[in-house]
Amino acid sequence: MGKLLEGKVALITGAGRGIGREHAIMMAEHGAKIVVNDLGGDEFGGPGSLTAAQEVVAEIDSMGGQAVVNCGNVARFDEAKKMVEQAIETFGDINIVVNNAGILRDRMIFSMSEDDWDTVLAVHLKGTFGPTHHAAAYWRSKVKAGEEAYGRVINTASPSGIYGNVGQSNYGAAKAGIAAFSIIAAQELVKYGVTVNCLAPTAVSRLTIPLLGGEENLTEVAREAMSPRWIAVVTTWLASPEASNVTGRVFDVRGEQLGIAQGWHLGPTATQPDNPSELGPVMAELMSQARLNAGMDGVEREGPGFPSHSI
Repeated sequence: MGKLLEGKVALITGAGRGIGREHAIMMAEHGAKIVVNDLGGDEFGGPGSLTAAQEVVAEIDSMGGQAVVNCGNVARFDEAKKMVEQAIETFGDINIVVNNAGILRDRMIFSMSEDDWDTVLAVHLKGTFGPTHHAAAYWRSKVKAGEEAYGRVINTASPSGIYGNVGQSNYGAAKAGIAAFSIIAAQELVKYGVTVNCLAPTAVSRLTIPLLGGEENLTEVAREAMSPRWIAVVTTWLASPEASNVTGRVFDVRGEQLGIAQGWHLGPTATQPDNPSELGPVMAELMSQARLNAGMDGVEREGPGFPSHSI
């Protein structure tokens, strides 16, 4: 089997550990040259070190691949620009951007601080916009100059964002925003031959272990079934020439299971009365016809905090 990404250049944010690391290793195995971005912080956005990113680069080097470390902060617009510039200066081009960097500050709404909110949205939402913006500007300039651009953007949402999860209003809002951003960016960049897709992954990582019941409750079988390597499979394919006609999609990835999360669609409709006191029966009919919201597994459910078919 041939390599899917031979000669391509990829920037992967948050690539020092977890899902990002698996993206970097697999894409390098398929011939891509990698800018391994990682700020080195912990899962809450606190201080850390560059060791993890350096280890990924060393592993890629040992495979015969090519990679460099970037320690920029994705939440800083100028540093996001430098990531893209480093790829071009080091490897001569940039073809793929995988926006993967993320942190958690889980709190219930009544306990969440302003900093918890702002920091999570900055890393996830602005941290997706920055690298995408600078790469898109580069690809657009190439096309306007009469050259051909090869552009792939793969963003990272979450089941928490597209389905919802208690205690994650900041994270979920950011991830829902990333899903919407991906759909719109796909519409804007299609004329330049650039695809934009989004993942809503479930995998074992330092961010998700607490949500999966803790380290002590994860068996080796569960770890393998939910290995972050599975997320890298679809990412590598989406970055390849084979995916040239796939854009604007959100993929729900859970181990071997790969699905497409289908977004907002207009459901049942009715004519409103002009008096709100007469709206009750109309709303009851709408509620009886509407689909239920999905749980974290993507399946419709009814229960506390979820809408029902009746009022």
